[in-house]
Amino acid sequence: MYVVDSKGGAIACMLLALFLLGTWPAVLTMLERRGRLPQHTYLDYSITNFLVAVLIALTFGQIGSSTPDKPNFITQLSQDNLPSVLFAMAGGIVLSLGNLSSQYAFALVGLSLTEVITASITTVIGTTLNYFLDNRINRAEILFPGVACFLIAVCLGSAVHSSNAADNKVKLDSFPSDSKDGEKALKQIPDKDGLKDLESGNEKAKAGTADYLVQIENQRAIKVFGKKTYIGLAITFFAGLCFSLFTPAFNVATNDQWHTLNKGVPHLVVYTAFFYFSASCFVIAIILNTIFLYRPILDLPKSSFKAYLNDWEGRGWALLAGLICGFGNGLQFMGGQAAGYAAADSVQALPLVSTFWGILLFGEYRKSSRRTYILLTSMLTMFIVAVAVLMASSGHRK
Repeated sequence: MYVVDSKGGAIACMLLALFLLGTWPAVLTMLERRGRLPQHTYLDYSITNFLVAVLIALTFGQIGSSTPDKPNFITQLSQDNLPSVLFAMAGGIVLSLGNLSSQYAFALVGLSLTEVITASITTVIGTTLNYFLDNRINRAEILFPGVACFLIAVCLGSAVHSSNAADNKVKLDSFPSDSKDGEKALKQIPDKDGLKDLESGNEKAKAGTADYLVQIENQRAIKVFGKKTYIGLAITFFAGLCFSLFTPAFNVATNDQWHTLNKGVPHLVVYTAFFYFSASCFVIAIILNTIFLYRPILDLPKSSFKAYLNDWEGRGWALLAGLICGFGNGLQFMGGQAAGYAAADSVQALPLVSTFWGILLFGEYRKSSRRTYILLTSMLTMFIVAVAVLMASSGHRK
């Protein structure tokens, strides 16, 4: 079994995980904006997300000889470790609920703000829990100032969203409308190919303009205009609460801080725990999204399992998103097992990456006010400081 046992290796895992975990939400957002039903996308995503866990377990989890303290993946499947398995599966369940909820929040609240809110909740709750679960192996005098930097970045992120929303309102107020409630009529509804051009840089309407905002609204699967803000925020806060619990659950699964295993039974290795974690994540996703096919939420159209199987438009991107997220989670856990899960929560600076993709792919913040640009720069700078400080707090698990 391959084990990351150095601080440098752990930090490398966390940096790569940060990039991957900040990228997959952008892929899901892109598909939703192109009109693909989120139920179809999430079913595809869940398949490859689980397959990554199987692949990692059968490769990294099987490399080298098996020892009594650190058995290989297949050896550990037959051992009496049910309590730890249940903790790992509980972590997978809350992560699945969080990811599923955030997919809808991306549309209602926006990619950047959703990531900012969920990351802040995860950092405050999850990092604190992991610090004590890890027997304080992280340096508190560095860790908690890092958390404070994170919260400052979150406040700046909220200010960025508020300023950008005001900028968009000004743009839309100047756009011709026959609606009384601020819902803007579309001059010309583009076809799907037209929107693909729009997001690849060859747009009919320029990013940052009112035309662009209205074209996106008319093409996307989840309609945003007219939706109450509190609905999106409620979904976002629920997702953040779920995200704050999955790493502590995984931590307990691999380190058995509460001594639930029988004497002589080795702790779950990170690859075995990740397998069970991903299996429960997969099962919950399949059950809920199959229900949502026939009983959709947020005024989405009904679908069916047959319609899902026949929907190949964007399937490759959805499968890729599952691969990206799966490897991101795996690397986060590998780094956390070596350096402490509190330090591994530095990957919650993923709004850095998501904001980059939001600007590059979706034209977020284009043609915004000077105030918005200043706040955006300040937010990104503080996130960079926060992730550096949290990684500097890394300890070494004995």
